[in-house]
Amino acid sequence: MPDASDTSPIWGSRFAEGPDPLFFAYGRSVDWDRRLAPQDIRGSIAHVHSLRAAGVLEGQIAAELEAALVGLLEQVTAGKGLAILPEDEDVHGAVERLLGPIGGYLHAGRSRNDQVALDFHLYCKGAAEELAAAVQEVEAALLTLCERQGDKIWWGMTHLQPAQPVLVAHHWLAYFWMFERDRQRFLWAANQADRSPLGAGALAGSGIPVDPSLAAAELGLGAVYENSMDAVSDRDFALDLGHAAATAALHLSRLGEEIVLYASPAFGLIELPDAFSTGSSMMPQKKNPDGGELLRGRAGRVLGAHLGLMTTIKGLPLAYVRDLQEDKEAVFGIVDTTLAGLRLAARMLPALTLRGASVPHGDLSLATDLADHLVRKGVPFREAHHIVGKAVQAALAEGGDFDRLDEAAWLAISPHFTQEALADLLDPDLAPSRRGVSLGTAPQQVAAQLALARKALG
Repeated sequence: MPDASDTSPIWGSRFAEGPDPLFFAYGRSVDWDRRLAPQDIRGSIAHVHSLRAAGVLEGQIAAELEAALVGLLEQVTAGKGLAILPEDEDVHGAVERLLGPIGGYLHAGRSRNDQVALDFHLYCKGAAEELAAAVQEVEAALLTLCERQGDKIWWGMTHLQPAQPVLVAHHWLAYFWMFERDRQRFLWAANQADRSPLGAGALAGSGIPVDPSLAAAELGLGAVYENSMDAVSDRDFALDLGHAAATAALHLSRLGEEIVLYASPAFGLIELPDAFSTGSSMMPQKKNPDGGELLRGRAGRVLGAHLGLMTTIKGLPLAYVRDLQEDKEAVFGIVDTTLAGLRLAARMLPALTLRGASVPHGDLSLATDLADHLVRKGVPFREAHHIVGKAVQAALAEGGDFDRLDEAAWLAISPHFTQEALADLLDPDLAPSRRGVSLGTAPQQVAAQLALARKALG
């Protein structure tokens, strides 16, 4: 039976003295990698089964090890955590110590290199699936917003300038499809993490004849690495998760920016709910869009952590190196920040009140409709563009919108601009219906798009 009084790290056998206290503290990772305790214990249980199947562990020892590990897992999943000591370097050593003397049998045929890689695979797969589910909640919130308030008219904008009238639902469905791509990216990231490095050992493969596929199957992982050196040094799956989260954070930031902009009195398109706003410590009248601002601001954390992770990995030689210790804290921050933002957006979106834009009859944003009318009458578009440009100049000279021009002025610009034609062309409520292509803002196409979105959401 192993010596229960030995609390030195498993790697310390060839050293005559212990590590410098400052160096030990600098390299100690248990303060954050203790978060991997459930994955570490599950992996160890599977490893015990592999060792027993390989004939390395006697039945009684294997049973005692499994019982001790199951007890720790129950303790961790109940939220009690691990009893960490100052001499614990990482979560792996802490788990082994807490097993008592029987824990000395656990490390046969396994290195910390493939052990931590396995833990991280299990974590990243679970985190990606949780993030995909959180994205789905945002998508559902967007559909709720569109279905309840989507029949209003907004200015669609380019360069933040009024461009063409669109249905409100069409505007917010653009975010739905952004987030649907995010959901697919998270599912892809989960798939990329769905493989086991266990059996790789330190880098060359385990010297104990375990069957890596047994542990992989038990842990719900769909494949085993083909190459042991790749298995212990690969962090592509973490980068895939980071990329998916960074893109989702960018979309949350864009969403937050529009909430901030459109809640401003300068736009007046969104009424903020009190529950997601704050006031001013000095100015009693203020209602600040802090929810949107925080979605925008915290994207920087995710982007910074993802860039940091890529920078850490970019120059590493094969196989495992201690630099890879930095991957976990970065990914934990990425996951936590993105998950919190998605959950906030899912709560906040259905609570927004959307107001229709004050698009006047004869507004200049209907200029493209006038040009399209001329095209339908056989006028080349380049010429139609110039003709309508003259109409815009004339309207601006009269004070602002097309309704300022009388019948004679319109007929002087083009004989195709009859009062009968203009009655429809200059009505902003009718403008969306003229955008009837499959991806356009016409009401029937938006209804079809909503149906597609519901189907995608499942």
